[in-house]
Amino acid sequence: MVLIGMVSCQNKEKEAADKRISELESYVDSLKMADTDEMMANWDQIATDFDRKNADANESLVALDEATKTASQEKINATVAKYDELKLSMETKKAVTISAKPNPSQLLRDRLFGAGKIGDDMSFAWVNKDNILKTYETFFQSYKDNKEDFSREDYDEIKLMYEALDSRKNTVEKEGLTSDDNSSIASIKLKFGPMFKLNRMGAKSRETAEAKE
Repeated sequence: MVLIGMVSCQNKEKEAADKRISELESYVDSLKMADTDEMMANWDQIATDFDRKNADANESLVALDEATKTASQEKINATVAKYDELKLSMETKKAVTISAKPNPSQLLRDRLFGAGKIGDDMSFAWVNKDNILKTYETFFQSYKDNKEDFSREDYDEIKLMYEALDSRKNTVEKEGLTSDDNSSIASIKLKFGPMFKLNRMGAKSRETAEAKE
């Protein structure tokens, strides 16, 4: 009777282990059939669920005899290998997506000054006495055309760019900036200052109101 009881107990433990392993296998197989974008968006939860199911499967092996435990562990290892392959694929795609995603700050710079003109270093070394007026005009017109779409963070970035451009103007003036160009730039600055201040305050108020909704 004791032997029969032991065999019966081992059978139940093996059934329980097989069930846990089968759940793990089914879960990983279901991931291979799922939508890639949806998985990437929910990967943290997927990883949590997998870790739990993997831990449950491994814990179920504790009471098994060595031969059964070895065979069951091989099944688990094979399933984990499938998951790791899928995880690597997700991480690779995520990295590619991030690298391909446009930098919001760069898009803003391109919009205000032209594609590729300003980089992360915020250098205006390309601006000289011959193109500085056109640079201010392009900046101001683009600003007016897009000011309703700017966020508070955009306005902070614009302020930095504007200050960097003004700093470059101080250098260019010493290189022989004409009085006509200097007057035209002064007119733009006179219009831009109050407009920027008002628009920036409006963006701040708008975002504060939206946050309260």
